[in-house]
Amino acid sequence: MTDTSETRPADGAARPPEPNRLRRVLRHIPLIAPVLLWAVPCWVLLYAGQHWPPAVTVGGTVLFAAGLVAMPLTMARGHGRRQQDAAAIVGDTLLGSSWVLFTWSVLLGVLLRLALVVAGAGDGQDRARIVTWAVLGVSAVLLGWGYAEARRVPRVRRLDVELPRLGAGLDGTRVALITDTHYGPLDRARWSARVCETVNTLEADLVCHTGDIADGTADRRRAQAAPLGTVRATRARVYVTGNHEYYSEAQGWVDLMDELGWEPLRNRHLLLERGGDTLVVAGVDDVTAESSGLAGHGAHLAGALDGADPGLPVLLLAHQPKFVDRAAAEGIDLQLSGHTHGGQIWPFHHLVRIDQPALAGLSRHGARTLLYTSRGTGFWGPPFRVFAPSEITLLVLRSPGHPAP
Repeated sequence: MTDTSETRPADGAARPPEPNRLRRVLRHIPLIAPVLLWAVPCWVLLYAGQHWPPAVTVGGTVLFAAGLVAMPLTMARGHGRRQQDAAAIVGDTLLGSSWVLFTWSVLLGVLLRLALVVAGAGDGQDRARIVTWAVLGVSAVLLGWGYAEARRVPRVRRLDVELPRLGAGLDGTRVALITDTHYGPLDRARWSARVCETVNTLEADLVCHTGDIADGTADRRRAQAAPLGTVRATRARVYVTGNHEYYSEAQGWVDLMDELGWEPLRNRHLLLERGGDTLVVAGVDDVTAESSGLAGHGAHLAGALDGADPGLPVLLLAHQPKFVDRAAAEGIDLQLSGHTHGGQIWPFHHLVRIDQPALAGLSRHGARTLLYTSRGTGFWGPPFRVFAPSEITLLVLRSPGHPAP
């Protein structure tokens, strides 16, 4: 096979390979995105025909410019080497606010203005000012509601899941799922305790945490994570790492969860037996573990299933939904995942869809494998959830011929 990057022109002079245009564009997204997030709303709200008094235009422009400068600086100080929680809170809030403002500036700036033109409402200045007030009003309502949604204890989502290979003795097994708690700069110790109290009301046989416990090291977020030690399960509490653990000394989180009485399923399994039937409960490290450089960490499904009877049904914990391709190839019965947050702030879910095969809920992959993707129990970064509510999940496993009561 000829490598075209090594071919030479007829005159024998070496020609450098053509640059990949897409990669060049992607390389500049971190620089372009913040500018767009602040410049588009600034234009739509201040300069698109409103003819505001100069003081309003200048003052508004200064505010948007300050946001553009402050957001990356505070996020760098908050999430970079300095790990300053106050800076992270400011930066994350600015990020979420600018995303909502950008989204509705684009939508209302086009759709509402078009509707006003069709309806013949006012002149150009009137229509521009209506758009401005509409964008500000909708954004304020969504940010206030989104903050309340992010900070509340999630509602419990209950569903029955039939597994064709599940034995009758295991029918009715209750599996509680929490994930993506993301303990972080905003202290959520009380919230964490209330989440754990809610989980305990479910009287689950198995409680699972599928990763992204926190943003920060175990030593730093110990107080927020400590309530996890109060979670009760009749059989087992199991945990797998998420990608965020690998940004914050993952082994420390594995050790802390073990200390709190949870079983870290690091490429291994345990057996859940009831009524003469057995369920294999397996777990793998997050797929990012292999590139983390942390010795002994990596997603190895074969290791997780080593020694398990291939005729038994398997419940697999894997942080990211995209691991389901490997799970389906091995005939896993049910995979539990998180990671997506359901998009967290609409319409970010469209970008999540590019990277993951499922956004939320139950989906089928291959002939046998079911995937349940949780929208997450907490939130990452911006303290907002818009049209993507958090959840605590209770899955009741059903065997064939045993319908839900």
